[in-house]
Amino acid sequence: MLKDIAPETFECEWISNLSSALKRLSETRFDALLLDLGLPDSDGLGTLERLMSQASEVPIIVLTGLADDVTGVEAVQKGAQDYLVKGSVSSDLLLRAVRYAIERKKLMLELRNLSLLDELTGLYNRRGFFTLAEQQIRSAEREKIGLFFIVADLDGLKEINDTYGHEEGDVAIRDAANILKETFREADVIGRIGGDEFAVVASEKNPASVKNITGRMENKIDSLGQETKRDYRLSISMGLAHCGPQTSCSIDKMLAEADGLMYREKKKKK
Repeated sequence: MLKDIAPETFECEWISNLSSALKRLSETRFDALLLDLGLPDSDGLGTLERLMSQASEVPIIVLTGLADDVTGVEAVQKGAQDYLVKGSVSSDLLLRAVRYAIERKKLMLELRNLSLLDELTGLYNRRGFFTLAEQQIRSAEREKIGLFFIVADLDGLKEINDTYGHEEGDVAIRDAANILKETFREADVIGRIGGDEFAVVASEKNPASVKNITGRMENKIDSLGQETKRDYRLSISMGLAHCGPQTSCSIDKMLAEADGLMYREKKKKK
């Protein structure tokens, strides 16, 4: 399909199993990988993880079955740039996905080199978040889709620091960051914009999942509490603001609105 679209642009190589792919990746630099998770010598998300461990700088687009959207989303959360459903891929969609994956990965690597990541959590720092959020807004305006702006705050960090020490406070911050990473998609922009404050810009492409954000976060917090025995309960307050496709989005305005809603929730908890 790629050869039919732009024969002079793409040089394609097909490899039938993971072991051969890993060997080939050690020999040659590729611009992108289209990955079927069901290979003769590897199956499921472990295939993606093994490829990423060897080729972390190569953008990967995962191919999933017709009824396996969940695996595709999980693959994106684990670091794939995108996923496509086999049997439902048009020439235009494939071309756009490949180009988007290459450009997004390139941008992510550039941001890493520009020190726009928060060292403690691995999320974008304040500067990185605002840089990527502006890009997300421009993309949403082109595609005429809405955006959700979320402000999340770790509850009781001062008490954790005072009672258990700042090292434990750092553990709580990292745990909160990991919960946000697991709750949102790779394509969403997540940043630590203050000591205990996080911000997210999420696309409205999947509104059903956005409506369940609070529930998913609570489930992950509860699961973490059961897995790690600690003397305090990790708690996160969150506010969510929406900017429709026909509205001009201002990061400062939308974050201020989400921040106000977040503090209202925090006040209710107290």
